[in-house]
Amino acid sequence: MNTIFHRKRTKRRWAFFLLFAVMFLGMPTHWVTVQAETVHETATAGRVLFLSSYSYAWDTVQLQIEGIKEGIGSGIELDYEFMDTKRVDDEESNRLFTEGLSYRMSKVEPYDVLIVGDDAALQFAMEHEKDLFAGIPVIFEGINSVELAREAARSPLVTGVMEILSFEKNIELARSFYPDAKKVVVILDDTVTGEANRKLFFAEQENYPELEFSEINSSKLTTEQLEAALTSVSTDAILIYVVMNEDASGKHYTNRQSIELIARCAPVPAFRMVEGGIGEGALGGNVVSMRLSGKLAAQMANEIVNGRDPAEFDMIEDSPNVYCLDEAVMRRFGIDLSLIPEGAQVVNHTPSFTERYQELILPGLLLFCILLVIVLMIGIDNLRKGKLAKQLELEQIDLIRANSHDKLTGIRNRAKLEDDIKRYTDKGMLRAAFMIDIDDFKSINDNYGHRVGDDALRQVAFRLHELRSEEMVAYRYAGDEFIVLLCSWNTADIHACAKKCMDIFTEPFDLGGVRLQVSGSMGIAFYGRDMDAKTLIASADQAMYRAKKSGKNGYMIYDGMERKGDMES
Repeated sequence: MNTIFHRKRTKRRWAFFLLFAVMFLGMPTHWVTVQAETVHETATAGRVLFLSSYSYAWDTVQLQIEGIKEGIGSGIELDYEFMDTKRVDDEESNRLFTEGLSYRMSKVEPYDVLIVGDDAALQFAMEHEKDLFAGIPVIFEGINSVELAREAARSPLVTGVMEILSFEKNIELARSFYPDAKKVVVILDDTVTGEANRKLFFAEQENYPELEFSEINSSKLTTEQLEAALTSVSTDAILIYVVMNEDASGKHYTNRQSIELIARCAPVPAFRMVEGGIGEGALGGNVVSMRLSGKLAAQMANEIVNGRDPAEFDMIEDSPNVYCLDEAVMRRFGIDLSLIPEGAQVVNHTPSFTERYQELILPGLLLFCILLVIVLMIGIDNLRKGKLAKQLELEQIDLIRANSHDKLTGIRNRAKLEDDIKRYTDKGMLRAAFMIDIDDFKSINDNYGHRVGDDALRQVAFRLHELRSEEMVAYRYAGDEFIVLLCSWNTADIHACAKKCMDIFTEPFDLGGVRLQVSGSMGIAFYGRDMDAKTLIASADQAMYRAKKSGKNGYMIYDGMERKGDMES
């Protein structure tokens, strides 16, 4: 089928060439030159599809793509598909992805090469070798399973780059940092990546009989148990983080979230075996360079697009590993920086005085250097004092603000709400309270992740804050609930304020690239002299839940519950 397609394309090229030659004879030279340049600029040398096991949000995937872009040839068109198996990995998800990919591939020009990232994508490519990828060369990278890679590479159309996490090199590095270590603890889960590396980890146990090997399996621990297990890691242990995609509570973690949790709970630094997360709290170690893996795979793709037979490539079993360490983490745990391996990549490096001013330290200028040091010491001391004073000032401001403003959204918090209700009632200013709740907020978190959910809270808070005036003040009450206090005794202002509050949901929300139409339900309670703050808020809360039961996206007034404001979008 591919041969027939190339023959037809060759015939079309000859026809285009003859037509172009005829037009050339009757057209001005300048016009022909412009047309030729345009054709050259839009020509495509080949088409490559990168199929990732995960999603673009996964940091190692971003590194792979950076490497592929760096290594891909000029004029080659690069497309991306993401299986997203870190979030959802079941038969239904696989079926839907297969159907979608099949449909999308039927609508575009055939691909010359398929690059697959990580084990799940390679398995998928092998399973659909005949129906989706018939005759298409496959280049894999980021593969943990040696058996899977070697089985796939038996095909003359398949080759690639292995990903071998070296527990041996990381244990040796860790022992140079902690010569008195007695244990090695690895953090894994039950994903494909976790299972493959579990075998590699415990296979090293016979090489280190003096060390006790154990694991923290996040898939078998609830969130609370996982935090407790990390906290209880002994200080004489070497901690190696490989993968923690999920826990038994059903919570999913990105690499960044996993590293933040480990850095917060564990009393020892976490060695890392891939690039992702170094510089964000992980110590690092002997890591697989995902960027280099992607680059090597892209360079193979270039050669295949340019006519080289994929069968000529041997699988690269020498994993592209490098030493990469976070100097800030080393300093935090008091690790001697002189133990950093030669040639290692170092992130968060703090330059030494010699590194900063080595051009000033010249033989024969001792007096000048002494004077310079004195001046520098005075300047640095003044700078430090000024910075310290500024820091103290900022800390005082932050402390005051932290007591009265919500950390996530920046608007006034619950404590400030209670203070303001008392202040406004004492002055006889308070008229009503509006309780606003985001509709179906849980589904936003479930479908798009807590980062998108947090962004939704911030944007709702921002829009409410934009409504502020002498009469209206907004607060974050709890979770996805917000309160607006109205200090006006004009009845018309009640409905005007209600409309303004509901109008914040009119325009869609742009949540980190995800555009959603979000709605909200609102309850209104009038302040009475026999009311305290708790009763006022509880009344508004009852009205808000009545609005939700009445179809959401509207508001109810707590007044015998006989009046309803409907704000249909």
